[in-house]
Amino acid sequence: MPQPCECPDCGNPRALMHDCQHCGSQAIPILLGDTIEFNLKRGSPSAEEALDRLTHYLWRASDVGVKAILLIHGYGASGQGGKIKWAVHEALENNYFSDRVDEFYFGEDVAYGSDSYHVLLRRRPSLKTHLKLFKEGNAGMSVLLLGNNT
Repeated sequence: MPQPCECPDCGNPRALMHDCQHCGSQAIPILLGDTIEFNLKRGSPSAEEALDRLTHYLWRASDVGVKAILLIHGYGASGQGGKIKWAVHEALENNYFSDRVDEFYFGEDVAYGSDSYHVLLRRRPSLKTHLKLFKEGNAGMSVLLLGNNT
């Protein structure tokens, strides 16, 4: 997957949350689009660690002007949803991230042609290509619309 940002100092592709691997720059990266993916389950963190990561990621994403995040939290192997998924859902439903997240849509509610699908396309037309991941709904992902960038 291509990097969502580039380094303002050397112009090379760069991840949002890390220093530039090419020149070591710590400057805030330049965003290449208004929508990014964030894989919260990478590295198999605990639910608490995942929420901490998400908190930091939301602050950084907001700082660079991200408007929408496709959050990959996984579904869990149990068939009932994993701990990270339920922790993220609970945090969103209880407005834990309300200082950064204006709206959120759980993947299972964003199937092609659903009301949520059409609402997301009206609010953020740039999501159209990303919403292909939700053809029949995707319980392992959520869509977050950040509030500081209208």
